[in-house]
Amino acid sequence: MRLDAQAAGVFPIAPTPFHPDGRLDEGSIDRLCESYRGAGATGVTVLGIMGEAPKLEPEESLAVAARFIAGIGLPAIVGVSAPGFAAMRSLARAVMERGAAGVMIAPVPSLRTDEQILGYYRGAVEAIGTDIPFVIQDYPLTLSVQMTPKVIRAIVEEHPSCVMLKHEDWPGLEKISALRGFQADGSMRPISILTGNGGLFLDFEMERGADGAMTGYAFPEMLIDVVRLQKAGRRDEAHDVFDAHLPLLRYEQQPGIGLAVRKYVLMRRGLIASDAQRKPGSALSATARAEVDFLLARLARHEGLNLGGFTAR
Repeated sequence: MRLDAQAAGVFPIAPTPFHPDGRLDEGSIDRLCESYRGAGATGVTVLGIMGEAPKLEPEESLAVAARFIAGIGLPAIVGVSAPGFAAMRSLARAVMERGAAGVMIAPVPSLRTDEQILGYYRGAVEAIGTDIPFVIQDYPLTLSVQMTPKVIRAIVEEHPSCVMLKHEDWPGLEKISALRGFQADGSMRPISILTGNGGLFLDFEMERGADGAMTGYAFPEMLIDVVRLQKAGRRDEAHDVFDAHLPLLRYEQQPGIGLAVRKYVLMRRGLIASDAQRKPGSALSATARAEVDFLLARLARHEGLNLGGFTAR
């Protein structure tokens, strides 16, 4: 199940579940895998930014990745971003040996010039090996690295093992159009483009040429439905489904508490046992939890939505 440039659909970004005392919760990993498969996901992505990867010990990172790879039964992409290439190589080779489909590499925040970005990805590919398919993670809002379409094109053209872009620029619709324009004029080979940002712009990203989504919104069913409907040309229906989720989607995108909201909703859905985060981590106030409950109750009443068994309390 090696990742390639034809990958499409929805790869939910999985959170890393913890017990309240900070231990890894392997049972919740298994429930997440079952839920993603049941929802119709194409694959899964683990150890991303929202997966609290920097808070894990190296052996824990491998254990989490291996559990998801074994449990999902679908292509699994593993985030291997690290301050140094030695740690990146070690994790990348280990997860591929355990059956990962590919790895995702984010640039380090210190990169400022185009040449620095290109040099970084040259070093990363040299470290992990040209035989491992990799995903560029373009997330300037968090990583503070600005990758222009031309820089992305240069990475893609220089490295045949680059098969996908995780697009999380904001605003970023024009970037998708530019990249697909390069593909149309023959200056860049085709690659898969999956989008992030919690799905906040997925409705129009699909219309700009995205192949699907790779993000962690707590109702991946919505992401899957929007991708399916847009690919079928059912634009109004896709936007109707998206619009019903927009209030919760917006709430989840708040900087600082986004992961806390997401984990709380997943706990409410019964997909993880606890919304605990590894320290340091934010927590929801009682008022914030009540607001999320209100949004969930409104969403549950929306006729025709598949909420994975959620019922308002």
